[in-house]
Amino acid sequence: MSFLAGHWLWLYLLVAALLAAYIAVSARRRVYAARLSSTSVLASVLPRRPQWWRRHVPAALLLLTLAGMVLSLARPARAERVPRERATIILAIDVSNSMAATDIAPNRLEAAKQGAEAFVDQLPPRINLGLVSFAGSATVLVPASTDRESVRAGIRGLQLGPATAIGEGIFASLQAINTAGKRFSDAGQSPPPAAVVLLSDGETTRGRPNTQATDAARQAHVPVDTIAYGTSDGTLDVGGQEVPVPVNEQALNEIADQTEGSYHRAATGDELRSVYKGLGSSIGYRTEYREITTWFLGLSLALGFLAAASSLAFTSRLP
Repeated sequence: MSFLAGHWLWLYLLVAALLAAYIAVSARRRVYAARLSSTSVLASVLPRRPQWWRRHVPAALLLLTLAGMVLSLARPARAERVPRERATIILAIDVSNSMAATDIAPNRLEAAKQGAEAFVDQLPPRINLGLVSFAGSATVLVPASTDRESVRAGIRGLQLGPATAIGEGIFASLQAINTAGKRFSDAGQSPPPAAVVLLSDGETTRGRPNTQATDAARQAHVPVDTIAYGTSDGTLDVGGQEVPVPVNEQALNEIADQTEGSYHRAATGDELRSVYKGLGSSIGYRTEYREITTWFLGLSLALGFLAAASSLAFTSRLP
């Protein structure tokens, strides 16, 4: 819970001062009563008093009423997750031969396909989603749209290829975003916010360098969220020899940092699904604060009535 007018909370100091004053007055009355020498004198001077707890109930309810009113003035609000109505997300997946490594069962690519489909299911239906694959070159497999089945079919059909061109994958993603933006412009609408979610296990060995791609993404105000996928112990069988294919975390971390995206690491299929789930939540939804002042106003009113009723019942007067 947050407060839209939190500066009113300083009034709690006044509520605390009233509580302190009440405690001081109650203590003073006890001291005064103790000074009276006999029970007969006490009975003649003081009227009949109710049980001690009955004297304090109305005051406690009144203080709670004031506390609730102060909270209402501060305009409390509750955070709610609301699906985005407009956004363009490009899912870019590395399909270089190193994705055949079996350090993630059954292999990196097959596990990545499962995780990517789970990501598709996380997004709200009105989000435009596209698919890019890259190895030695990059291809826009599915243009950004709300057609989820086309994206799922594209993911299932991913095939391995030689070399790795992460920079080309980013450029192809930006091209897909630009194409989707033109459709909105032609319809008289402003282009929605966009982001790239890029999964890779290696480093660029072909095509334009990562720095050139990140410069383009930064100029387009498109964050690139990266997922470093694989382990440092990954190997690939090439002609009967085990060739190490460790994941290059540093390169992917730099891409995210330079484009103001987020960096994630996944070393198992479960971790990848968890990362995709978190990205789907953060990209596909936004947090809105809904004011709940009326709840506290109603509670304060109820407490005020209880304070009045208890005071009349226990002391025959209003507090």
